[in-house]
Amino acid sequence: MGRYVIRRLLQMIPVFFGTTLLIFLMVNVMGDPIAGLCGDRQCDPATAARLRAEFGLDKPVWQQYATYMGNVFTGDFGTAFNGQKVTELMGTAFPITIRLTIVAIVFEIVIGITLGVLTGLRRGRPIDTTVLILTLVVISVPTFVTGLLLQLLLGVEWGVIKPSVSSEAPVDELIVPGLVLASVSLAYVTRLTRTSIAENARADYVRTAVAKGLPRRRVVVRHLLRNSLIPVVTFIGTDVGALMGGAIVTERIFNIHGVGYQLYQGILRQNSQTVVGFVTVLVLVFLAANLIVDLLYAVLDPRIRYA
Repeated sequence: MGRYVIRRLLQMIPVFFGTTLLIFLMVNVMGDPIAGLCGDRQCDPATAARLRAEFGLDKPVWQQYATYMGNVFTGDFGTAFNGQKVTELMGTAFPITIRLTIVAIVFEIVIGITLGVLTGLRRGRPIDTTVLILTLVVISVPTFVTGLLLQLLLGVEWGVIKPSVSSEAPVDELIVPGLVLASVSLAYVTRLTRTSIAENARADYVRTAVAKGLPRRRVVVRHLLRNSLIPVVTFIGTDVGALMGGAIVTERIFNIHGVGYQLYQGILRQNSQTVVGFVTVLVLVFLAANLIVDLLYAVLDPRIRYA
């Protein structure tokens, strides 16, 4: 196991550098970030040259990237064009988005897996057909439509929730936004669990467990569900980073000042330091989530061993 972890960590190094380089190059071709610092008027040449020198934009792109990565390893993600440290923006944005992501993941696990198990064990019955139709509708409807509809009904018409989340973003205010964020993934988890349960229910080891006279609950939980969760865990693990990075729409609808909000503001204002800094952290989240998922395989299926 230890050798496997070390090997995976070594494999992450080129992935990390390659991904951050690609993002760095993409952000640098978005446009001239200096142009937005002078408001509606165009910066005069002297001011533009001074600002480029101040933010290091007068150097070649490869040198800018090398300088940025050198600073990253010291914990310095740069300074936004408004003079605020990117780490300060991260300190306020990431805790909010992490809470939102945890709420979304809980919905995926509790509702998605539960519905998947119920429909997988009752394949072809009315509950199976109903859940399949509902999940297809959820997948078909865009997230912003679901978010705006719930905000209008629950927040404006019925007054059940606040239409806009407060700046502190407590967990109780993130329940509905978390459900909106998790809606599409929840539907996929339900369908994936259903398919996996239905396939493994016909496996020999399940028939053997039933023939031995084991209680149905133990057969389902100990044998059937445990082996069926491998593809589900893979999806949820990779979805963690996707939820954190893809929360832009949900955070805009409910006015949540998290990672998605900061990325949106950074792209809108062509603030390359902010965008690259946040995406760098999200890349690390993706890599860590994938490593944890791989290690969980051995927990779910004892037949899997890492040399």
